Amino acid sequence: MNPAEWAAHDPDPVTRAEVLRWIAERSPKLAERFAGPLSFGTAGLRGPVGGGQTAMNAATVTRTTAGLAAWLGPGTRVVVGCDARHGSAMFRQVTAEVLSAAGVEVLLLPPQLPTPVTAFAVRHLQADAGVMVTASHNPAADNGYKVYDRTGTQIIPPADAEIAAAIDAAGWADEVPRSTGRIREVDVLEDYLARAVPLVDAPSSPPHVVVTALHGVGGGVLLEALRRAGFDRVTPVAEQHDPDPDFPTVDFPNPEEPGTLDLACATADRVGAGLILALDPDADRCAVAVPDAGGWRQLTGDEVGALLGWDIASRAEGGVLACSIVSSRLLGRIAAHHGLGFETTLTGFKWIARVPGLIYGYEEALGYCTDPEFVGDKDGITACLRVAELASRVDLLDLLGQLGERFGHYLTRQVSFRTADPAAALAQLEGFTELPGTPGRILRTPEGDRVIVRPSGTEPKLKCYLEAVAPTRKEAEERLGRLLRYVPTAGPAPSSA
Repeated sequence: MNPAEWAAHDPDPVTRAEVLRWIAERSPKLAERFAGPLSFGTAGLRGPVGGGQTAMNAATVTRTTAGLAAWLGPGTRVVVGCDARHGSAMFRQVTAEVLSAAGVEVLLLPPQLPTPVTAFAVRHLQADAGVMVTASHNPAADNGYKVYDRTGTQIIPPADAEIAAAIDAAGWADEVPRSTGRIREVDVLEDYLARAVPLVDAPSSPPHVVVTALHGVGGGVLLEALRRAGFDRVTPVAEQHDPDPDFPTVDFPNPEEPGTLDLACATADRVGAGLILALDPDADRCAVAVPDAGGWRQLTGDEVGALLGWDIASRAEGGVLACSIVSSRLLGRIAAHHGLGFETTLTGFKWIARVPGLIYGYEEALGYCTDPEFVGDKDGITACLRVAELASRVDLLDLLGQLGERFGHYLTRQVSFRTADPAAALAQLEGFTELPGTPGRILRTPEGDRVIVRPSGTEPKLKCYLEAVAPTRKEAEERLGRLLRYVPTAGPAPSSA
């Protein structure tokens, strides 16, 4: 696309001036930002905030919303929410006004709310769709646009392709009508909390909990939820509690990244806490750390997944547990032990949350769906509540040890590396076979261990998921270490296991 033509139709004077400046300076930014439009898929949109086709800006959001409105049709109802990232408030308003002008009733949530509140609102308000403006745990420069269907679950094919085609057919952004006539402001936070808090019992011996929002929008909601649930000793990490789109205290606002919980650990040491709970910036993920050997040990997503799975299964009278294909197989053993159903799905909660009869689902990337009847997505707030209540009754590390003694010690690890051509890198793996239903490869060893390699859905890199299972934790740790030789970054993969 011609950058000057794009700028001429940009409704935002700030990004219009930015592009015109690049044109005058013959900036290399032009090639980067006009390589083609952001691709709309089942994860919606994500990209840097700024001018140009490949960025998140008023023009991109306007045309995307025009496509969504055309796909939905007039007379439908859409919930719109946003987090606190750069541009989120403006993109929220643009989305609402474009939908309104297209004849869609807009239920506009207050700004700076967690993603799971938007997912809850879609079902609670019986809407036909939902839009959440967020880039979750992406770097500070990014923002995004997530779409839910009438089930309150992220869209799946063929809806993504149909919406993408409607976006392609939309006109210039400055020619798309906007109005406020069908916008109605709503607030469901009290309803969300009224549903979330009774999910847990009153804590028998509540630990002192340190919580961090990582500069995101979940801090206040989590504090209120814990207070109502009976946790009277909760200390927020002050430096990270209030929303700040620059995320000044962390390199990446992702609780999976090393060092992200350093401030939380320091705070916990200072106040003598017994549990750390962390949210990502839009509060749909939950990280957990516990005291161990004089320091703090952050539990893996699979460890938290197993703990919550065991607790929920122990209380259930029926239903299905589910996890993604790259998550630990331990959840299947837990389900079988309790006489419950179990499903393995493709990665993403758009698949996990759609499992019929689901009572609990998770994926290893710190995502937990603990109340699928009301929130059809991962929810860091309710996950934190459930972890805190479980920790008030049992020692979490002791319970993990008991699960290992009962089912075998399932240890997992993720290793990622960047590559310009993930598909070519996958094709070069020897000894691996196709991973059904997804562009990935799997290797199984004679001992029952495995390595799964798949491309990232949002970045140019491969993700490698290792799992070793053994009668003792020490043996599982040794075998997990040996699996590293099958990971591409650890050297050439052998021809067989």
